[in-house]
Amino acid sequence: MRVRDVDILIVPGWTRNSDDHWQSRWAKHLSTARIVEQDDWDRPTRSAWVPRIIAAAKAATRPVVLVAHSCGVAAVAHAASELARLGVAGAFLVAPPDFENRAPIEAFMRDAGPGVAFPETLAPLPTDRLPFPSKLIGSSTDPYCSVERAQELGAAWGSDVSIIAGAGHINTASGHGPWPEGLLTFGLFLRSLG
Repeated sequence: MRVRDVDILIVPGWTRNSDDHWQSRWAKHLSTARIVEQDDWDRPTRSAWVPRIIAAAKAATRPVVLVAHSCGVAAVAHAASELARLGVAGAFLVAPPDFENRAPIEAFMRDAGPGVAFPETLAPLPTDRLPFPSKLIGSSTDPYCSVERAQELGAAWGSDVSIIAGAGHINTASGHGPWPEGLLTFGLFLRSLG
């Protein structure tokens, strides 16, 4: 598949992304991409985020490929069974969060300021095999998910897993604004879908 053959649904994580984040850049530059908007980016809940992803997939006119980051990965995992019924072709999952290791996530909340709430209803992460092909990309230095946990999630979900050395949370703060290597990897993933 190529970009023009699919609807790319970009699912940001907690507190959304800056304009410099690779997901925001992809949404601007990939002709068939759009961001799945949420009403409240600071208080992610399964009951709010999952239906938004499902509604965006229902509105698609081509096969859907999801591009999720952080808490967006968790929301996609929770929506997976319904998304499969809607013909989702695949999911590109970057920097999944490990909700079972709360300390770094709680530190993020303190730094983010008042109004940011722990995504209780997105935890725990589902561990059922995803009903569509997926590529999971983790980092050896992600403060929110260890390499072991990323590999464990990838194995449970049936994902092709890659771990990037020293990439932090694969976001703007870790130097992944444009992230050309990610775009290349995404292109290869699209091609693998047929």
